[in-house]
Amino acid sequence: MTGAILLAGGRASRVGGADKTLFALAGTTLLQRAVDAVAGADPITVVGDPVSGVAGVAWAREDPPFGGPAAAAVAALATWSEDPEWTYLLACDLPEAVAAASRLADARPLLPRETDGVCLSAADSRPQWLIGLYRTAALRRGADALPNKGQDASMRALLDDATIAVIAAPDPETQDVDTWEDLSQARARLEETR
Repeated sequence: MTGAILLAGGRASRVGGADKTLFALAGTTLLQRAVDAVAGADPITVVGDPVSGVAGVAWAREDPPFGGPAAAAVAALATWSEDPEWTYLLACDLPEAVAAASRLADARPLLPRETDGVCLSAADSRPQWLIGLYRTAALRRGADALPNKGQDASMRALLDDATIAVIAAPDPETQDVDTWEDLSQARARLEETR
C-alpha cells in the first residue's frame, strides 16, 4: 500500500505570494497534476489551504503555517491513523509530476531491501527530497526525532537517518515552478509535447 503527502503550502515569494498550485498548464493546475501523479494512493494528504474542486484528498496544515516542508510532512503524518508501507512526498509545483512519480514507482522494486526510499536528482546531481518515494516508517522515525514538530527543519534533517537512493531524471521531471519565467517555460514545454 502506498500513500502520498503533497506539499502545497509555501509562501511563493518569487511570484508575489500567488498560489502556485493553482497555476494552469495544459488545461489543469499544478495541484491537480500532483494529485493525478499519485492516483490510487491511499491516503493522499495535501498540506496547504483547501482548494474546492479537488477530489479524493484530505487536507492538513502545519502549525504555525509556513514552517517548511519537513513541518508539512510531520503535520500530514500526524493525521494518519494507519500507515501505508510507502509514501510519495511531492511538491505541488512540478509540471511533470506524473512522469516523476512514475519514475519513482518504477525504481521502487529495484531498491535493495535496506533502502528507506528513493528520490530524483536534478542535472546538478543534487537530491530532490521533495520528489521522493519513502518508507513511511522512515518518515515517522525522522518526524519523531525533529523538535518543534519539524518547524523550520530541513528535509535533509527529516531524512537524516534514512538510507535513500538517488536516481537521475531528465531535467523536466525535476524542474519546479518558482518564478514567472519558470511558469512560462513549463507552459511552452508542455505545449510542444501536445
